[in-house]
Amino acid sequence: MEKRRVVITGMGAITPVGNDVETMWDNLVAGNSGIDFTTRVNRDDFPAKVAAEVKDFEPSDYMDKREARKMDLFTQYAVAASTVAVKDANLEITEDIAPRVGVWIGSGIGGMATYEEQSQKFFSKGYRRVSPFFVPMMIPDMAAGQVSITLGAKGINSCSVTACASGANSIGDAFKVIQRGDADFMITGGTEAPITNMAFAGFSSARALSFNEDPSKASRPFDKDRDGFVMGEGAGILVLETLESAQKRGAKIYAEIVGYGSTGDAYHITAPAPGGEGASRAMKQALEDAGLEPTSVQYVNAHGTSTELNDKFETMAIKDVFNEHAYNLNVSSTKSMTGHLLGAAGAVESIISVKSIQSGVIPPTINYETEDPDCDLYYVPNKAKEENVEAVMSNSLGFGGHNVSLIFKKFEQ
Repeated sequence: MEKRRVVITGMGAITPVGNDVETMWDNLVAGNSGIDFTTRVNRDDFPAKVAAEVKDFEPSDYMDKREARKMDLFTQYAVAASTVAVKDANLEITEDIAPRVGVWIGSGIGGMATYEEQSQKFFSKGYRRVSPFFVPMMIPDMAAGQVSITLGAKGINSCSVTACASGANSIGDAFKVIQRGDADFMITGGTEAPITNMAFAGFSSARALSFNEDPSKASRPFDKDRDGFVMGEGAGILVLETLESAQKRGAKIYAEIVGYGSTGDAYHITAPAPGGEGASRAMKQALEDAGLEPTSVQYVNAHGTSTELNDKFETMAIKDVFNEHAYNLNVSSTKSMTGHLLGAAGAVESIISVKSIQSGVIPPTINYETEDPDCDLYYVPNKAKEENVEAVMSNSLGFGGHNVSLIFKKFEQ
């Protein structure tokens, strides 16, 4: 059976650098960071002081105020970005097509703020004071559930929970659903709202966060002086559909999704496998799935977390996969500006990958000042670069040893 071609026809984003795709993109190309001192937690309580927070988000711009109150922030972000993406795709979900429209939205942590808030009520006032909405607000699949309810999508409804690879896994899985014929449209991506006391405490205690007290310099992927990631929040959503359906309804086609690789390290709960062995296999798998030679990729949107081991091992993995071509590649980490959106990172970075194909511009890795001999590729330092981009690989790697690579390609008939 011939695989169905899958294209991207709609995009929506809520991010620390803008609450729509165009604002986000303009800020990234300009090298503007969304990282600042955190306002969600008391920074005096933690060694990490900075975060990449979404600004000026008003749920009632996208959904009913009463309904929004029954949703954790991570679900609100997903509903907002999905509503925008479906509108952008000019897709009307009628009763006729609803059973063929699926939703697959990942989240690494789910309703962390809800969990904290309700735990406090339970410990201070007993079970009767815990909200009846506690469970449906907290569970990570509720973003997909609420998007389906809000938009009337009745097809497959799922959620990948693979830590920082959740958004990328969700997009890859949604791509395969359409490719094999189980749906014609998928609303897919990732969402996260993790900037809470417990998440800050856990990641600080694990020494995963940057303790740099200068917000503008804290996230510095591939730089010798990197000291940890900066926690971010937001959502990225794509509308995927069959090429046939997109052409039939005259939809604008942003790009085509052609490759998906997903592997496990079987190594350690938080550290990547030595040499990026698992990441390397995911990248090779994605290239094979896409039927592309390594030399046909111009840009790798790296996972690039700004942690010591990730950046070193991801660099090694890229060199293992691309060989000599690794030194001709443009590799950049937009986490230098957005922070690390955990389960939403791969989804927002997929949108960034598509925009780079569309615009012929590769966003930079900012804060790149001191070369690290272990990280010796071209990381598009500090300034965006104009280049014709035919194919992009986007990498996402998560705690638990989850590795995902997605490949997007310029659409051609």
